[in-house]
Amino acid sequence: MRVVTALEGLRTGRHPRSSTYDAAWLVGLDMGPNPLWLLEDLAQDLGLRPGMRVLDLGSGRGATSVFLAHEFGVQVVAADLWVSPDDAAAVFAAAGVGDRVLAVRAEAHALPFGARSFDAVVSIDAFEYFGTSEHYLPSLARFVVPGGGIGVATPALRTEVGDVEALPPHVRACVGWEALAWHTPRWWEQRWAATGAVDAVRARWQDDGWHDWLVWQRAVAEASGTQEDGVLAMLEADQGRHIGFTLVTARAVAGPSSTP
Repeated sequence: MRVVTALEGLRTGRHPRSSTYDAAWLVGLDMGPNPLWLLEDLAQDLGLRPGMRVLDLGSGRGATSVFLAHEFGVQVVAADLWVSPDDAAAVFAAAGVGDRVLAVRAEAHALPFGARSFDAVVSIDAFEYFGTSEHYLPSLARFVVPGGGIGVATPALRTEVGDVEALPPHVRACVGWEALAWHTPRWWEQRWAATGAVDAVRARWQDDGWHDWLVWQRAVAEASGTQEDGVLAMLEADQGRHIGFTLVTARAVAGPSSTP
């Protein structure tokens, strides 16, 4: 009987669009867990349509931007602080979407765009690094047309944790204080709704999020030949008791016409 490799395990019927992408290509662009699975799930709540202008915020090496352009026919601005625009543009050109995706280097708190520049914003595996302050969402929403969608997929814990010592030991050992930004759906929903910058806020715990991350991390470890993988050890220790993902969507409301 042939043994299925971890890379082959990335093909799943639960994510039919994502499963058409080459697993080795996707893992080679790794900057966060299973980004296309997260985006495919999140996109169900965003109503993306061909021709929309979408900001992919924290786009990393570009897999999510390629997916947005290919699968939804949107025009994408791929904004990331850590990845060179030239490197990202090479990925887009090789994937055949160079004419539909523009790569820019940008810090999330100093975005170089005009007000109401986008029909939607998505952020996969990134928002926890810059978007947890109550001040951030109103600033971001100004770049979105009224009624436009904002969608985020971010690691989460099943219960809120207020200090490092209260984190599950296996999470604390691997991630440390950064896991304090892994918030529950209720946490995100309450804070987004309270800003008044958005309405129709919906936050949900992603079914099988822990398992998806585990499958992804096994593929990453296999592809890299890594013998010791701290994230993989964390996930295997967790067994879905604490770790998962929150998916958050909302609609921007009419606000000031100038950027902050």
